[in-house]
Amino acid sequence: MSDDRIFCSFCNAFTEHITIKSGNEHLVRCQICGNVHPIEPERTRLASLGVIVSRGDTSRRYQVTLPADEVLWKGEELLVDDDIQDVVVAEITSIETGRRVDKARADEIKTIWARAVDEVDMKVSVHKGGTTRSVVLRTDGSEVISVGDIRSLDKRRFQVEKIKLRNGRFASRAKVKDVLRAWGAQL
Repeated sequence: MSDDRIFCSFCNAFTEHITIKSGNEHLVRCQICGNVHPIEPERTRLASLGVIVSRGDTSRRYQVTLPADEVLWKGEELLVDDDIQDVVVAEITSIETGRRVDKARADEIKTIWARAVDEVDMKVSVHKGGTTRSVVLRTDGSEVISVGDIRSLDKRRFQVEKIKLRNGRFASRAKVKDVLRAWGAQL
């Protein structure tokens, strides 16, 4: 693997090097003279952030550590793993730096607000005759739902008729994490 140009004391110049060993001290080989020498890896500055993740009607606070210069965006997915609680894949819904912003570097962020998208609660309205009942279906957020799909809920089957997305639009097919509500007819 070729790295950026590194100073070689034998060549007395910045040359291409190949990493031989990674760790606390990297060993690299100069591609010009073949000299093997150690270099200290650059240290990455880290930022510790509070992340509040909502799943359904409950919220949990997590603490994550990210590279300080990493830019986070509203709408981006974030792997939340604070080594204490569960690992959660969450979509960033708000970034607070003292005020709400759409993007910021990790070292500028005070709190991230997010919603879990690995497992989501999808609202479903199922009708039969003149009766409609609303239910919540907990499912994998990456699962795809389509108009015409036949699903089971509480030992009853229904066919998906309509899908409304979180952005307010309607779709014939979508990932469950993007669905606000689905409507169906009981079979």
